[in-house]
Amino acid sequence: MTQDGFRAEEIDTSRPHPARIYDYLLGGKDNYEVDQRAGDALAATAPEVFISVRANRDFMRRAVQHVVRSGVRQILDIGTGLPTSPNVHEVAAQTAPGVSVAYVDNDPIVKTHADALLSRTGTTSIVLADLRDPRSVLEHPGIRRIIDFDQPVAVLLVAILHFVTDAEKPGEIVATLRDALPPGSFLVLSHATGDFADRRDAQAIYNNATATMNLRTHTEITDFFTGFDLLPPGLTQVPFWNPDSPPPPEARTIGFYGGVGRKNG
Repeated sequence: MTQDGFRAEEIDTSRPHPARIYDYLLGGKDNYEVDQRAGDALAATAPEVFISVRANRDFMRRAVQHVVRSGVRQILDIGTGLPTSPNVHEVAAQTAPGVSVAYVDNDPIVKTHADALLSRTGTTSIVLADLRDPRSVLEHPGIRRIIDFDQPVAVLLVAILHFVTDAEKPGEIVATLRDALPPGSFLVLSHATGDFADRRDAQAIYNNATATMNLRTHTEITDFFTGFDLLPPGLTQVPFWNPDSPPPPEARTIGFYGGVGRKNG
């Protein structure tokens, strides 16, 4: 039994896991053959997947830099996945000292790797919890040790909500998180979409994984920002959200939207 109440037998290595597939696509080593086969199958049906995950990672970096430069000193990263440098706390620390970062994932393997690799200082924590039960995230002692919800917080939902089905009410999940945040907080969100290509074959690969893929439209993803003011340039394909340099032509094929919203009073 782990300290968060997960039994060892709950660690499922027989089926691909989204966090480990993502790690493989990013060139990481914290994955299994079953995840590698799924990643290769994704690449066969959607060749842009490798540039897509890197573009999504770059979006996260730019968005974290933006919210920290805006004065936020607390970050809650839900669905963090396996640690990939630069991690959120590394990006934040490069931008401003003393930023507190709480990581959340529902995979015990992610937590095991994170425990070994992440800073165990008083400003960083990693906990096992499930986004689909947002109250368990908000009330987790490991989160409360790091995050003061009386002060602005940046909540990161980067490439995670597309693993939440409509039946699991993702809009209500985001609303629960939003309502726990004070004014001046931010929502950083990216989400897979089928707006630019038919991705039903890619979706089908996740049917045998531990979480299914639920592609959504620009309008559906924009709705997650209800109660937040979307910052310029709005919800865009991730390479076009305040890029460091002009995106290459192939960026138009990337099936990820990204945006940052600020909660006002």
